[in-house]
Amino acid sequence: MYPDDYIKFLAHFHGDRDYFECHEILEEYWKSVDKNNKTSHWVGLILMAVSFYHHRRENVKGAERTLRKGINILENHPDETAKLGLEPGQLTKDLKNRLQIIKAGGKYKSYNLPIKDPILQARCKKMCSGLGFTWCADSNFKDDDLVHRHKKRDRSMVIKERLEALQRKNK
Repeated sequence: MYPDDYIKFLAHFHGDRDYFECHEILEEYWKSVDKNNKTSHWVGLILMAVSFYHHRRENVKGAERTLRKGINILENHPDETAKLGLEPGQLTKDLKNRLQIIKAGGKYKSYNLPIKDPILQARCKKMCSGLGFTWCADSNFKDDDLVHRHKKRDRSMVIKERLEALQRKNK
């Protein structure tokens, strides 16, 4: 009923709070099912995760910009969001509140998505446990690898792919 990558996204979102990994998982999935659709509900969820990553790192501009875009997309896709086992109205309301907190310079606080499907939640909890995470645990601010993950990653494949795409475009 739900894609495995989406379950994995939710397990990381609510377990280790690795929003960078959430972004990576869902971006890969989105590219495999709806690659050129920049207004896909998948993109809305990706932008939401990226915003949480920026907010936790106190990158207010990045958090605000990405969350505003994510909210806009998710607001325009309530049916798709509901099919993902989420409560779209509550999600939008919560994200708009989060956006106001970000704009006011408020500190990051862990957030749990409004999952309305108990079967989905049970699957996510099971995956969380299998990955060694505690469901709905708070973010670990002391874990530098988690908080500043983008600085620690190997970008050689991304750089290679961009270079290859540029070369194809120039031909």
